[in-house]
Amino acid sequence: MPETHSAHTDAETLIRALDAAENAPGAATLRARSYELLRLSTGATVVDVGCGTGRAVAELAGRGARAVGVDLDPAMLAAARDRFPELDLRAADAADLPLGAGEAQGYRADKVYHVLPDPAAALVEARRVLAPGGRIVLLGQDWDTMVIDSDQGALTRRIVHARADTIRHPRVARAYRNLLLDAGFREVELEVHTMVFTDASTLPLLAGHAAAACNTGAISDEEAEGWVGEQTRRAAAGRLLLAVPMFLAAGTR
Repeated sequence: MPETHSAHTDAETLIRALDAAENAPGAATLRARSYELLRLSTGATVVDVGCGTGRAVAELAGRGARAVGVDLDPAMLAAARDRFPELDLRAADAADLPLGAGEAQGYRADKVYHVLPDPAAALVEARRVLAPGGRIVLLGQDWDTMVIDSDQGALTRRIVHARADTIRHPRVARAYRNLLLDAGFREVELEVHTMVFTDASTLPLLAGHAAAACNTGAISDEEAEGWVGEQTRRAAAGRLLLAVPMFLAAGTR
């Protein structure tokens, strides 16, 4: 029973974090840019890999695409189906998609590749499901390159790097271009957009970073408490700043 409760709580926390990220200033513009890079015609099939709660799938469908969302997380799929019961949402692994060879004209993965066991294998599968001329778009953050304003620069660097080290592939986003080239995609292009956060809604994310760094032994409980306290005071005074580079890569099958 405690494990089930913990898993449920973790899922709710992740969903809240994703909702906050999707509602952040500039997030809708960045999603729209990813849709533009897909270059989809009306009725074209597009798969959103790691679709989470389904917002991008719904937005792609609203643009006239035949959008398919896939995710391995049952809690995410349940939330997506509750919010968007009309969508085509399927449980599937990024390396084993429920589409035929050449069935899709578009492939999109947003904030997903950093948690995949094998990003290169996912790209092999992306090439399989994409028709010739189909477009792939990858979007994600570099976990090792967050900019956080703080009076404690050395401690902040330790927190950022320690948090990054808890991610399976924390720097995969900066490798998107080379991964696409290595996988045989052409017309590969890369853009970097900066997400800027300045309000108190960012505090849970920063506190989570400090907690992760503390759990790894990179910082002490006292350092974590003091750092989060500083960020809380900054938020109360309207002086908080978090900047996150988002890498957006696209290519053609």
